[in-house]
Amino acid sequence: MKPAFKKLMMLVAVAALAGCSSLGQVQPWEKGNLAKASMTFGGDPLDQAFVQHIYSSKENSSGGYGVGGGGCGCN
Repeated sequence: MKPAFKKLMMLVAVAALAGCSSLGQVQPWEKGNLAKASMTFGGDPLDQAFVQHIYSSKENSSGGYGVGGGGCGCN
């Protein structure tokens, strides 16, 4: 890459980060929206446990999540 292009990309990145710094704080009445289950990374814990069970059954492995057994999915 040319040095001028690198400098331009660095300038664009710094400008983007500086623009995000002035967004402000979350107001108290807005915090209820951020506390919803849909805003979490994992989502529904029961659904995540089901997905993990299917994954471990398909991979024919166990361990790491406190579940013992084989890959048949019957436990």
